[in-house]
Amino acid sequence: MHSLSPWFLLLLPVIAIPFLLTSRHAQTYSWLEMVPDDPFSERIHLLVKVATGLMLLCLVLALAGLQGDSHQEKKIGKGAQSVFVIDRSVSMDHPFAGQSVGGRAAEIKSAAARRLITAFIDSRPDDMMGVVGFTNSALYGMKITTNRDGIHAAIQAATGPAINQTNIGAGITHAVTLFEQIPSTGSRAIVLLSDGAGKLSPRVKYQIRKQLVGKKLNLYWIVLREPDDISIFTQNSYDDDHLPEAIALDRFFQSLNIKYKAFEADNATALESALREIDAKEKNLIQYDIMIPGHDYARDLIIVALLLGLALLLIKQIKVYE
Repeated sequence: MHSLSPWFLLLLPVIAIPFLLTSRHAQTYSWLEMVPDDPFSERIHLLVKVATGLMLLCLVLALAGLQGDSHQEKKIGKGAQSVFVIDRSVSMDHPFAGQSVGGRAAEIKSAAARRLITAFIDSRPDDMMGVVGFTNSALYGMKITTNRDGIHAAIQAATGPAINQTNIGAGITHAVTLFEQIPSTGSRAIVLLSDGAGKLSPRVKYQIRKQLVGKKLNLYWIVLREPDDISIFTQNSYDDDHLPEAIALDRFFQSLNIKYKAFEADNATALESALREIDAKEKNLIQYDIMIPGHDYARDLIIVALLLGLALLLIKQIKVYE
């Protein structure tokens, strides 16, 4: 057992206050021999002092944040260790389509990504997940963890607007470093979500190849495209020196010696379908240690103090008439 705010324990001497104070009623008689003994009242008086002291003790311990010791438990389930690498360029705040649909504005890409990724996370309770955002550089979101509140907060931040740049290389290389901080268990995947590609320099390509190859990391790329965008699955022939950036990036990923698959989503339904397919592929036996926090006694102590306070109020109302 330990205290989160031990300096509040300096208030413990206040517990002695009820025992140090003298009852005012004892001073109304000049000669106590004329007053008959009243053992019952004396016991009640002592009980009131003890109850008041206990109430003060509970309040002090509650302020000190008394907690039980935490411990580790091994969790075994079916899932994956995965990192979402999310594009935060301003174009992510554009709708999937560049015009209204049926008189109603289409859902913007970042909002759809936030909604569907959150549902994906909630549907996989055994997963360990991390989040990385990127614009002109990688933006740290959340380490690979089982903390769902932290993951949700990181997704909220990573799907917010930023600047008009797309540095996918920085996002991927940063995501790989997150896997180096935890033991490997189950399948491991990077899910890249972007509406553009950007051109990778030879140095960045070398870095990505060096980091990904041999680490048994699966890579999924979900391209959030608008209808007028060039499809990465197009059969048109292009000169190697004039490849569209998205197609060049897709071919680079294919050249890596890793498990890779690309998806295209020009609406929220297609994005949901891509996430559903990833969900089906990334479910292997996973085990890891989770920290179980110790019991927080503050609430229990406050309830006890409240009950003692109510009991003191009831005792205060007791009167004996002769």
